[in-house]
Amino acid sequence: MEPMDRTSTHLLVVDDDAVTTNLLKEVLSKEGYDVTTASSGEEAMDIGTNNLFDIVITDVRMGEKDGMEVLRSFKKIAPETTVIMITAFGSIETAIEAIREGAFDYVSKPFKLDEIKFTIRRALEQRRLLQENRLYRRELLNKYQFKNVIGRTPQMFEVYKTIAKVADTKSTVLLYGERGTGKELVARSIHYNSPRNNRPFIPVDCGSLVETLMESELFGHVRGAFTGALSTKRGMFEEADGGTLFLDEVSSLNLSMQMKLLRFLQEHEIKKVGGMESIKVDVRVVAATNQQLDPFVKTGKFREDLFDRLNVVSIVLPPLRERKEDIPLLANHFLQEFSEENHKNISHISPEALEILTQYSWPGNVRELEHTIERAVILSIHPIILPEDLPRKMFEEMKGIEFLLPEKPLSLREMEKKYVLKVLEETKGNKRKASEILGIDRTTLYRILEKE
Repeated sequence: MEPMDRTSTHLLVVDDDAVTTNLLKEVLSKEGYDVTTASSGEEAMDIGTNNLFDIVITDVRMGEKDGMEVLRSFKKIAPETTVIMITAFGSIETAIEAIREGAFDYVSKPFKLDEIKFTIRRALEQRRLLQENRLYRRELLNKYQFKNVIGRTPQMFEVYKTIAKVADTKSTVLLYGERGTGKELVARSIHYNSPRNNRPFIPVDCGSLVETLMESELFGHVRGAFTGALSTKRGMFEEADGGTLFLDEVSSLNLSMQMKLLRFLQEHEIKKVGGMESIKVDVRVVAATNQQLDPFVKTGKFREDLFDRLNVVSIVLPPLRERKEDIPLLANHFLQEFSEENHKNISHISPEALEILTQYSWPGNVRELEHTIERAVILSIHPIILPEDLPRKMFEEMKGIEFLLPEKPLSLREMEKKYVLKVLEETKGNKRKASEILGIDRTTLYRILEKE
């Protein structure tokens, strides 16, 4: 366990036995904790309405307001406070009931001080992990907000509108798009903007599943179901219970698996391989494919009834070559991301390089653009991305663009001045606008122009 900052950890000890409260206050204060005591349930509940505590340690059996009432009160007024119960042998059943109602653990009387200390350390470790998990989940929620699905073209606005409409529903969604168009990003956006956002998002690449193990991977298996099944295993559907299962390349499923997927969509239950029991699971399915399913349906390779179940709502993600206006937005987004990640001070992409990026056909779509910008950031020695930082294959498509690269090697000073002149040309000599594009003041601009 990592060391805790005990000086900032506030404990409330509740017991109607003054000897116990005084002993725990003395011992735990020496451990570095900030300890408050209460001699009754009523006093503890009153203190709790005006003060925040990390941990409450309360006896189960007290006067009119017992430990169970203290637990329920803190769960209501301060749900993030951890409650530890102290119980005599005869009240073990009450302590177990307390755990069912949200207590972290219980310690039996007569207790050992080391046991109390260890239980507090475990409780603090759990709180740390929960806080990290909440922080991570907030980061995910922020990362997959609608605004992070980048694009301003009419096609992308249609995508946004559909995501916004379906996110709060339980309906199955089918995503169409070439490889690299961002199908998983859209699936995650649907999940993290839905009421299921605090439950798992489980992505499955159906195309990479080994056919003989496909059913076990998705639905799990019982012990002894087949050679090598030494223990019972949960499948992806169980792992995603309460959340979303993203089935990428769903057209790769064989007909047997299609039948089992259809049964789940109809009945909302599964059977493990080798099992007889039907298991209810609450899972939303978002499926994706990089090719239209209609031809597969016509040739009998994809079940029509399954297609109808999956295709309740469909979203088509356009290839990048059909949304060229979004390329500068995406490129600059990736530039900022990878510059920060690699600790590089690269301000922007030159107009010449941006022209090449815009005119390229992008067979790998957004994913290829992302990797291209990452490579450019890593390899660039300039404060801007220049054409020479881009892969040579892009120039093979760009007849008449070769002039953007210098015929002979230039010094960094010569390249800098050449670029500044190009920006001035693009801005029709507007020095203020050129300075803004370059990210420099006009004094620096004049100094560059004056250089021999």
